[in-house]
This record gives sequence, structure tokens and C-alpha cells, in this order.
Amino acid sequence: MRVAARGDRSAAPGPGALEALLERVARGDEEAFGTVYSMVAGAVLGLVRKVVRDPAQSEEVAQEALIDVWRYAARFDPGLGSAMTWISTLAHRRAVDRVRSAQAATDRERKVAAQDYSPLFDEVSERVERRLEREQVRRCLDQLTELQRESVTLAYYRGYTYRETAEVLDTALGTVKTRLRDGLIRLRDCLEVSS
Repeated sequence: MRVAARGDRSAAPGPGALEALLERVARGDEEAFGTVYSMVAGAVLGLVRKVVRDPAQSEEVAQEALIDVWRYAARFDPGLGSAMTWISTLAHRRAVDRVRSAQAATDRERKVAAQDYSPLFDEVSERVERRLEREQVRRCLDQLTELQRESVTLAYYRGYTYRETAEVLDTALGTVKTRLRDGLIRLRDCLEVSS
């Protein structure tokens, strides 16, 4: 079953025609239902679109509302109102239920997302700890001799190779290696004491 588009509307039924057709639908008359469907599908879809707004979902909801007409035709009471009013009420309820269901799902997802957010670590304490570590390394670097500090800075902070460090400092490669080794040992000892 596909809901008729807006342009597919038939001529308006005569007074009581829709009510008579619903009585036949209530007895299981599929042909009468086909006629009811053709008569009201466009109006039902238009009503549902005003509530749901999404075209694809509107078609689904209109389809569900028209199935409800088939299922519950026996519940129609002409003493309470016209057949079109009854059908419109079914469609409107379906549309409102869909909107509420979608809103509830969105609210649940937001709530779960808010509950699930827990940082893997305390970001503030992590930043403070990194800053303290940098300060500690700076203090320990300041305790090195100038030659050791220059060698360590070039090799480990600027990414120079041992050979490049030796060239920049205009010093023999063996001397640079010794300065680096001694400087790193002093740094390690300083950092262990500070911890």
C-alpha cells in the first residue's frame, strides 16, 4: 500500500458515503477499504506531514494510520462525529506518537551520551603534572655544566645527531658523547631526587 500523493485526490464523497464505506470495511470488505483509502489518503498524508514534518516518516505514519482504519473500522461510531473526523483523529494520534517517540529517543541518546562521557584521565591534573615535570627538568638542566647542557639540548630537544651536535659545538665526537653521557647521568640523578 502506498499513500497517495497530494495531487491524487478523488472527488469529495457525498454525505454519509464515507460512513457507509467504513461500515463495510468493519465487516472485512477489502474493496470498500480500497475506496476509503483512495478517498482519504491524500488528506491523511497532508495532516501527518504538518505534524511529523519529515516526508519519508510522514508516509510511514500515514500508512500506519490507514492500516488502523482497516483494523479499527468497527470502532467507528457515527454518533460521535463524521468518518473523516475519526480517520483524522487516528492519523493525528499516530503522528503525535511518532514525534514523541523520536523526541524521547533523542532525549535518551543525549542522556546516555552525557552519562557516558568520562574523561580517561583528569585533564587538569594531567596538565599540572606535565608543567611540574617540565619545571623539574629545567631545574635539573640548570644544574648541568654549560657544555653538558648544550650537548643535551642539541641532541635531545632539537633532535641533532651526535655528529651534528659535535659539529655545532665544534668539539670532537668522543667528547660530545662523554658530555652527553655525563649530563644524562646527572639529569637522571637530579630527577630521581626530586621525585
